[in-house]
Amino acid sequence: MKNNILWNRCTALALCFILLFAVVPLPQALAAPEDEDTVSDYSDTDSDTEGTDTESTIDASSQADNANVIAAASNAPTLNAEAALLISPSTGMVLYEKNADERRYPASTTKIMTALIVLENVTDLSETVTAEASDFENLSADSSNAGIKQGETVTVEDLLYALMLPSANEAAYMLARHVGGTYENFVNMMNERAAELGCTGTHFVNPCGLHDDDHYTTARDLYKISYAAMQDETFADIVSTVQHRMSKTNMQDERIILTTNKLILSSYAAYAYNYCLGIKTGNTSQAGNCFAGYAKYGDAELYSVVMGCDDKSAEYPEIPASFTDTKALFEWGFENFVSKTLVKQGDTVKQIDVELSTDTDKLVLTAKNDLVALVPKDLDLEALTQDPPITAPDSVDAPIKAGDVIGSVTYSYNGINYGTVELVALSDVERSPVLYYADKLSNFFQSTVFKVILIVLAVSVVLYILFNLTFGGIRRRKQRKNLRSRYENTNYQRRRRR
Repeated sequence: MKNNILWNRCTALALCFILLFAVVPLPQALAAPEDEDTVSDYSDTDSDTEGTDTESTIDASSQADNANVIAAASNAPTLNAEAALLISPSTGMVLYEKNADERRYPASTTKIMTALIVLENVTDLSETVTAEASDFENLSADSSNAGIKQGETVTVEDLLYALMLPSANEAAYMLARHVGGTYENFVNMMNERAAELGCTGTHFVNPCGLHDDDHYTTARDLYKISYAAMQDETFADIVSTVQHRMSKTNMQDERIILTTNKLILSSYAAYAYNYCLGIKTGNTSQAGNCFAGYAKYGDAELYSVVMGCDDKSAEYPEIPASFTDTKALFEWGFENFVSKTLVKQGDTVKQIDVELSTDTDKLVLTAKNDLVALVPKDLDLEALTQDPPITAPDSVDAPIKAGDVIGSVTYSYNGINYGTVELVALSDVERSPVLYYADKLSNFFQSTVFKVILIVLAVSVVLYILFNLTFGGIRRRKQRKNLRSRYENTNYQRRRRR
């Protein structure tokens, strides 16, 4: 009897283990080979990407004499500047850079930020400011100025022209005091605005750019500041002006002030550049010659920044090298790059699978908009647009509406990114209710919840069997014992005989 009970219990336990193994998913360790393959695939991709980036950097660097130069086309100019940057604002593409993130002293290019803060905080440019003694305290005898005198009352508009054309330092301090209340508060406004523009290597100490070891920026940051300022029409008009007639004041008659930008000062000079429309010069002995420039040729626009240039250029000793460097960058940029349409709105880019629909099993993805980029003229567009990296799922579930954004495509070549465009569904795709609910049911059967339910049921069955084998046997033995007791009871036997 005891052997039979033991055998039944072992059988129940075995049944329990069989049910558990049938329901519980395989341990993760058993899937290790597949996981290793996946990791290996990503590792290969990463290695290929790194190799491509390295090769593109080397190829770009070899196009210029300086090892720190990265150019997006051949025949890049050799510059005198210690740091430089050339950018296409329409795409944000960097065409040329040299030490663009190196901290440099900006000199009077600081005044670009000063003008930006003023224009963002003064709505009436006819407001007047009276020059105070404190506006001249930090200025040296040879400091650039517009001849404004202490006690003279000047409009904000004229002060802005004086600030940006002859680079008047007294005008910088007058505007800073007028807008900020104090010079210190205005400088705080400058630093806060720089941070808002994404400048990470910039710190201002004064509104004019006179040297201070803690007053610095980078070529890339100076571009960000220049671009923001040029979005203001008044600023753009001022910096493209060759000469300005300052209004009569309480102390002086009308007078003419001239720009320090040699590229636009005289259109007849050999070094002039007619497509240049600003922006600002700067020079101190510590900073060297600096220039942030803007040029437009047809529909194409370029921004340039050069810093740390010599006082004399090799070609034209009468002007600083900052101007010839800027002109060389602009000419190279417009000559070697051209705007081209890489993909047109509605162009078919990819097809992907569609699930849960009986209408179709394929979905066409098209470009949401035109993608126009500035690319090297000698670039083979087929090499650029062939097999571009596409970010999109292999399949999508219906329903889908025409115009839904499904993914994106990025066009790049040799490590240079020329732009990204979103991919949208070409047409509507209706969902099949039958396929939808069938998929829901299938997913439920494969879900963790369903597996947990099966485990609970299996455990419950096993426990029920064990309970019956254990306590049911005891109950049956008690019944048999009671039955035998009845038979053995003499009174019971006697009643039976009667």
